[in-house]
Amino acid sequence: MQTNDEIRRIVREKYSKIALAKDSREGCCSGKCYEGIDYSVFSEDYSNIKGYLAEADLGLGCGLPVEFARIHVGDTVIDLGSGAGNDCFIAREVAGEHGKVIGIDFSPEMIEKARENATKLGYQNVEFLPGDIEEIPLPGGIADVVVSNCVLNLVPDKRKAFSEIFRILRSGGHFSISDVVTVGKLPEKAQKAAELYAGCVSGAMQKAEYLEVMRSVGFVNIDVQKERQVEIPENILKQELDEDTLDEYRENVSGIYSINVFAIKP
Repeated sequence: MQTNDEIRRIVREKYSKIALAKDSREGCCSGKCYEGIDYSVFSEDYSNIKGYLAEADLGLGCGLPVEFARIHVGDTVIDLGSGAGNDCFIAREVAGEHGKVIGIDFSPEMIEKARENATKLGYQNVEFLPGDIEEIPLPGGIADVVVSNCVLNLVPDKRKAFSEIFRILRSGGHFSISDVVTVGKLPEKAQKAAELYAGCVSGAMQKAEYLEVMRSVGFVNIDVQKERQVEIPENILKQELDEDTLDEYRENVSGIYSINVFAIKP
């Protein structure tokens, strides 16, 4: 079984490779983690949302968190796992020139790509910082809003990550997070599959447990704003699971869902 550090290394290498790919839409959550296998079951269409930049859309998300984030003009918005900057640029469209948007990502290649995109747009109030979501490199109480798109499932210590989100939010601030969860327990072998982890499958928590982690660190008014079931193609599962594990998966997992969750720091 991989350690947390090994999982972080695998995910970092995968996403750095995506950032450097000539075809930048060779994503994991919604692109092609495996040659010729389509993960687009996770993704949603951004193209009609104000602030959208095609070069910043690597097809890695599983929802539209900024659409539900209740951002106001002048807000400070933090995007965790910001990738090439797509959600940051959409958030900036709402927060305006007097707001502040900060993207955090642990892939140096993603940070470089996002900064290049911000320069193209001429934004002076959008910045990108390298950092780990389990140890966010920002002071406490800095954010009005935190967003994240299909990233928390990739974090080994989710309780620590949500504690960090709680820390950086001001009192009365809130988050809007799109993520992948399960109903039913993944087989142990599936939880240990490194490539499925990088593909946003084996890192997903059970939905009830995921929401309970939020409550346990202090969030209130937790609301699942949107939910849709996604079907993982058999050829993806067969890449990593033997027949016995696949049978166990079919028996125990009643659904994999993309959800958008909103919650407030009191």
